[in-house]
Amino acid sequence: MKLFWCEQSRAFRIVWMLEELGEPYERVRVDFRSGEMQNEPEFRSASPMGKVPAIIDGNTKLWDSGAICLYLADKYPQAGLGVASDDPDRGRFVQWLMFTNAVIEPAMLEKFLEMPAKPTTYGHGGFEAMLDVLEAGLEPGPWVMGERFTAADVLLGSSVDVLDKFKLLPDRPKLKAYAERCRARPALQKALAMNEPLA
Repeated sequence: MKLFWCEQSRAFRIVWMLEELGEPYERVRVDFRSGEMQNEPEFRSASPMGKVPAIIDGNTKLWDSGAICLYLADKYPQAGLGVASDDPDRGRFVQWLMFTNAVIEPAMLEKFLEMPAKPTTYGHGGFEAMLDVLEAGLEPGPWVMGERFTAADVLLGSSVDVLDKFKLLPDRPKLKAYAERCRARPALQKALAMNEPLA
């Protein structure tokens, strides 16, 4: 499996996911900031938008972090990071798996750009509503699927980590504690080490 990646980008999530799986993979650096490799044919075949992360796994090519995490969780069920398609919790798992890209990221953009709150207009609802729903979803915890750490936590945890680091996470002890539980995972620590900017 080949991962097209760049430090300090959303590709960090997939490094974390792959480290949780413990399966072999090759990282190929794509510096999208300088344009290096942007037009490399293999990369563009995996990522028509020219963005990272993107993976090639045999004939499978994916370029969205939610889709990649779902694919990997399903491909490697022995790792326990997914929920089987016939499991009653599958729908809840998929919903939380998509929450980062569909709700958290647009809400973060709203906050960064200081956009006026329009919870009935925005597809993501709003920043405060996003925090409320995520916090409620972590009950009873410790993970979004209860006792099981899953691919959904890779995506959610990476987002909460970014919110906390950029001082966008208000005084929400439950979310801060969730971020710390994620940071304690060895796979996340490996991913964070690879995420450091190059000198």
